[in-house]
Amino acid sequence: MRRKAIALVAVVLVSLTSGCASLQSSATEVGGVRKTDDRPVRDGGTLTVALNSDPDKLDPTLAQTLVGRTVFAGMCEKLYDIDEDGVVVPQLAAALPTTSADGRTVTLKVRRGPRFSDGTRLDAAAVVTSLLRHRDLPGSARGTELAPVGSIEATGPYTVRMRLKQPYVPLTGVLADRAGMVMSPAALKKYGKNFTNHPSCVGPFRFVERVGGDRIVLKKDPNYYDADKVHLDGVVYKPIPDGNVRLANLRSGDLQVGDQMGPIDVQSSLTEPGLQLFNSPSLGYQGIGLNVGNVKGLGQKPGRLDTPIARDVRVREAFELAIDRDTLNKVVFQGMYEPACGPISPQSAIAPGIKAQDCPKRDVAKAKELLRQAGVSTPVKIELKTSTTPEQGRVGQVLQAMVKEAGFDLSLRPTEYATMLSETDAGDYDVFTSGWSGRLDPDGNVANFLKTAGAMNAYGLGDPEIDKLIAEGSTVSDPARRTEIYDELTRRVQDAHTMIYLYRQKNYVVASKDVAGIRVYGDGLVRVTTAGYTR
Repeated sequence: MRRKAIALVAVVLVSLTSGCASLQSSATEVGGVRKTDDRPVRDGGTLTVALNSDPDKLDPTLAQTLVGRTVFAGMCEKLYDIDEDGVVVPQLAAALPTTSADGRTVTLKVRRGPRFSDGTRLDAAAVVTSLLRHRDLPGSARGTELAPVGSIEATGPYTVRMRLKQPYVPLTGVLADRAGMVMSPAALKKYGKNFTNHPSCVGPFRFVERVGGDRIVLKKDPNYYDADKVHLDGVVYKPIPDGNVRLANLRSGDLQVGDQMGPIDVQSSLTEPGLQLFNSPSLGYQGIGLNVGNVKGLGQKPGRLDTPIARDVRVREAFELAIDRDTLNKVVFQGMYEPACGPISPQSAIAPGIKAQDCPKRDVAKAKELLRQAGVSTPVKIELKTSTTPEQGRVGQVLQAMVKEAGFDLSLRPTEYATMLSETDAGDYDVFTSGWSGRLDPDGNVANFLKTAGAMNAYGLGDPEIDKLIAEGSTVSDPARRTEIYDELTRRVQDAHTMIYLYRQKNYVVASKDVAGIRVYGDGLVRVTTAGYTR
């Protein structure tokens, strides 16, 4: 069966990898994990960072994209962050939070001294304002993450108390991401819904301008509490979806950092004496989401869809069985990623997920039999929405070739990334390429996406048993029991076939050797706070 799968995509393989064989050599071996570069840097200069897509809203409450998180890393600090080892550490909080014996009251201390980019002071009241907005604003992408939090109040100028509806183990990890970003209350009041065009946070750089599809410009913020440690005058983020173009601009010196570089471009970069590679394992996943009940948009209860994949789980299972994860990885990613079949990474320190070698194998015969049992007419016509990057185009082409043999007619619709997010959030799709950069706590990889009416559940999945497991996993602190819960949750999600997990990326960032001080951790963000040009 495996030989048949490879033969099926032979033509695609030739077209996608022509000219790449010469890249496979000892000179292009990636080597071990490399997350930092601590060479001394000088003050001054502007760093230009290429992103693989245009970020969505620059509003921590509403934002959903990894590229947006990378921009936020330069201008919006959080209550907590993670360090190189994936450990949660205080950032705008003065210390890790304290939790009552019953797990229902959490108290955190706010760092004294920081100012927002508009000059106003950070205090407990500002933290409360942002947390309430994250939890309660209609359309918030943070709503599910903070739903277990009942009341939030300032009990002193720099003390915040949260009373929880039930114990909530992932809370500190949640506050180490966008739900922990604190926005200027003055800016929120002044700009309201237009905050996305005038974001003001605490950070090493402040927002200057955004030209849609072209650039986001940040400048060093003199109000920043650690301004003496910030060496750059500014940072410019440019969306460049084509990895070949990003690499060409790195070679020419027009760019200094290329984010989310694909395997072929990474191999090419290793032959360039003026470029360096950062890489770290990912806690996230990539795959395809199937619309089984999204009729009214995000945050709404599932409805009925009259499509073959929504009506019958056997059709969805057949679609998944037609896919060979190993071949997909070899053809599109040069074998430099890992096959995946669940939401939680095997790299997770908490409840590690399914290992690549244990993922289900392709079975075209069984797929055909399932379609026969479902009584559908073949070929089953399905449209796959992908982003416009060449890499995602190749993913679509390989999937198209694979599923055809099982009885599917998969058409491809490349769509600009922000538009694709908007359309899939609204339920305007059959199948789409879906991914997540990953979180330290497994809850961060499941609750938003798999809980009924979850804030980012674009699939319309509604399963009371999955909801129950998500709730239990977030309240239990015993590691062994949490592992059991998330193992069972993964099995139920696999049986639903609404999110088909395909592969896990590695975080590849290529930079000029003239640049140091960059940080690339497991969350996939490019941190530029301490970056600069070498002396």
